[in-house]
Amino acid sequence: MIRVPVVNPDNKPAMPCKASRARKLVRDGKAIGKWDKLGIYYIQLVDEPSGRKTQSISLGLDPGKHYSGIGIQSSKFTLFTVHLFLPFEIVRKRMDQRRMMRRSRRGRRINRSVAFDLRAHRQKRFSNRRSSKLAPSIKASRQLEIRIISLLSKIYPISSIVYEYVKADVDLTKGRKGARSGKGFSPVMVGQSWAIEQLSKLALVVKKFGWQTSNLRKYLKLEKQKHQKGDPVPFTHATDAISLAASQFVDYLPFENSRGRGHSWQGKITITNAPFFVIRRPPISRRQLHLMLPSKGGLRRKYGGTTTRHGIRKGDYVEAVKAGITYQGWCSGDTAKQVSISDSNWKRIGQFTASKVRLLRRSTGLICKQEANFNVAV
Repeated sequence: MIRVPVVNPDNKPAMPCKASRARKLVRDGKAIGKWDKLGIYYIQLVDEPSGRKTQSISLGLDPGKHYSGIGIQSSKFTLFTVHLFLPFEIVRKRMDQRRMMRRSRRGRRINRSVAFDLRAHRQKRFSNRRSSKLAPSIKASRQLEIRIISLLSKIYPISSIVYEYVKADVDLTKGRKGARSGKGFSPVMVGQSWAIEQLSKLALVVKKFGWQTSNLRKYLKLEKQKHQKGDPVPFTHATDAISLAASQFVDYLPFENSRGRGHSWQGKITITNAPFFVIRRPPISRRQLHLMLPSKGGLRRKYGGTTTRHGIRKGDYVEAVKAGITYQGWCSGDTAKQVSISDSNWKRIGQFTASKVRLLRRSTGLICKQEANFNVAV
């Protein structure tokens, strides 16, 4: 049974309710239906409720390099699942491009035909040798996860966040990754330590290792797709996130009785149908003041940015009509008279006359698409 998020009149999250009850509250004027920035429908109560007591709701985060999974679970219901596309690769490529462009500009500026002390070398303005520097590609991925969880915590009363912790130390003496010697550091470790520190401001953070997630997933009989992990289906990463969240209600604990002693799974949890969302950032190029190669005459053409010539921004969710057919998608570019519209995978649907394009929702910097509700239990 799908549950609808509920918030109190002061925007504090309350326990989710059944869809039928949500419809009844809205129909009777006791609640107002709203949409959040992720495209999730929720209701806000008009009057103060009789009580504000909430049950334990856990959020599981399975962070990865290119994809992450998020799941929200209570003891009786699976509330929400997410397959998150991370911007790691695109940020890395853009940083490489920025470095190359900067070096090219410096190479054109410096006159190497004169003596070294007469060249236009700019002195450093600050020391960039900072300790514990977080790589931009890793930071962008962790920031996106934190943003999604922060938005979810505004409509779900999340009591704990279960984070799958990874050990990825680097042994500098042998130059081998994955060693557990503790010598050196790994950007992955720095990134997850920073992310855990930020998430702890939202709720209690509990760390679990990958083998613990795997054991609990097998006990819950959740399917896992280990090939083609980029497929936007619940069985790639969302099931791991649900298993992490479920660890707050079920655990492998020791026991001792008259027959003996040992370990067994203790606790009770129910895995149910849940909304499944696929979320990514729109791959919009930032506005560049300097292009890769200098243009003749010193005039640079416009490149990048979010503005268009038709009052619509890139990333806006729009509706367009062409040949009597209505299309919906996200604005991805424009020409003098047309607007380009792309689907959730940023594949261009087509170009439409600007006068036939209607704005539906302003850009939030996210592309969120709800897939059909999947049953994550086998």
